Amino acid sequence: MAEPVSNNEPLDVEIPETLGIIAGLGSYPWQLARSARAQGVRRIVAFAFRGETERIISKYADEVVWLRLGRISALLDAVQSRGIVHLVMAGQIKPTRLFSLRLDSRALQIMKTLKQRNAHTIFGAVISELQTIGAKLLPAYRFMETEMPPAALMSRRAPDERELADIRLGAKVAKTTSGLEIGQTVVVKEGTILAVEGFEGTDETILRAGRLGGPGAVVVKVAKLGHDMRFDIPVIGMQTFRILRKAKISCLAVEAGRTILLEREKLIAEADRLNIAFTGFDVARLAGESAEQRDNENNR
Repeated sequence: MAEPVSNNEPLDVEIPETLGIIAGLGSYPWQLARSARAQGVRRIVAFAFRGETERIISKYADEVVWLRLGRISALLDAVQSRGIVHLVMAGQIKPTRLFSLRLDSRALQIMKTLKQRNAHTIFGAVISELQTIGAKLLPAYRFMETEMPPAALMSRRAPDERELADIRLGAKVAKTTSGLEIGQTVVVKEGTILAVEGFEGTDETILRAGRLGGPGAVVVKVAKLGHDMRFDIPVIGMQTFRILRKAKISCLAVEAGRTILLEREKLIAEADRLNIAFTGFDVARLAGESAEQRDNENNR
C-alpha cells in the first residue's frame, strides 16, 4: 500500500486520551469518532457546525459543541476552554458557503491576508490560528489508516483496456488541476475529458459528466501533489456510489494511500452490485506504465 504523505511534522503521539474533532459534512466525522473510540481514545469532543454536521455525531462524541461557520473566535475559545490539545479535521464544508458566511472579526482579518481563497489556504489559516493556542492538528487519516485503499483492484470486475487508458489520462489531468487548486476529481470517457471538478464539488462534477457523456465514463480521484494531509483528504463513501449509479459511471479509480474509503467493505460490495470497476492506483507506477505504453507504440 502507498504510504500516506503529510506536510506536517512527524506524529509524536500514539493514542491521545482526549481528541477534538472539527466536524464538517458527511459521515466521515462520526465514523472517525467511532474508530478513534475503538482504538482507545477515552474522551471525544466534536466541534460541529449548524447546517453542515450530521447530528449522529452526538452518538459517538462525549460532547458536541455547536458553532456557526465563520466564527473563528468562538471555535478557538471552545477548544481552549475544554483543554483540547489534539485535533482532527474531518468532513468538508459546502463550497458555496464561502460566499454566504457571516464572519467574525478574527475570520475577516484572516481572509484579508489570503491572496487566494481555497480549501488549502483557508484551512491552513485556521490551523495556524489553532496552533497559537497550543493545539496540534493530527493528519485527517489518523484512526482511519485501515480504510485507505491499496494500489490494487478491489471490485470483482477489473477495468477493461479503454477504462485503463482513461484512468491514466484522468490521473495525469487530476494531478495537474489539483495542484492548481481547481479540484481533485476528473471524469473521462474514451480519451475525452468530460468534467474537471470545480467549485461545485465532486458529486455535481460527476453528475455533470454523466449528463454530457452518457453511460460508461471513468471517475478518477487524487490528492494533490504535496497535499497537506491534515485536511481536505479525498473521501469516498456510499453517497459517492449513489452519485456514480445516477451518472451511470462504469469505473472509479482512487489514489492509493491518500484516499479514505468510508466503510470500505460496503463500498466494495456496492461496486460489485452495480458492476462498477473499483480500483486503487499508485501515481508513480501509473506514470511508468504510460511511458512504457508510449514507447511500445513508437516502436511498432
